[in-house]
Amino acid sequence: MKKSVILICGALCACNSAYVKDNTMVPGSIVFADRGGYGMKRSIKEQLENHGYKVIVGTAKSVRDLESSETLESMNLDSIQIPDNARYVVKVSERQEKFQSFFCPFSGFWWWNFNVSIADQKTGEELLAWRGRGCANGELRKLNDVLGKLKAY
Repeated sequence: MKKSVILICGALCACNSAYVKDNTMVPGSIVFADRGGYGMKRSIKEQLENHGYKVIVGTAKSVRDLESSETLESMNLDSIQIPDNARYVVKVSERQEKFQSFFCPFSGFWWWNFNVSIADQKTGEELLAWRGRGCANGELRKLNDVLGKLKAY
């Protein structure tokens, strides 16, 4: 029994892999992000604004883009016009959140599984490549830590 608990805890702790280029994002810059999304896609936009960036999500080309979840899900950054004044681009791909009452009772109850990339449009460098999964509140804490490391002071 003890070995099972240790194995499960160890497996859950090793659920993130990130490449972070420290001190590279200039506060006050414009960040382009995709519309909508599950937990991480929604949260990263809010947290970027809390860290002093201006987040824009672009405009829909038609009313159909706003009403059809199928159209929005199939859209990717390659088919969206990124504004010229956007310094950084955030790309988040994620699976639907899962309710996890056993693993996440004290950390938000929701299990996230995601990939996040932030690229600098000026230099062409990828500043963040993060593959993660875990309980919502824990991943939000990690997101704030990562954004703090990226911020150039």
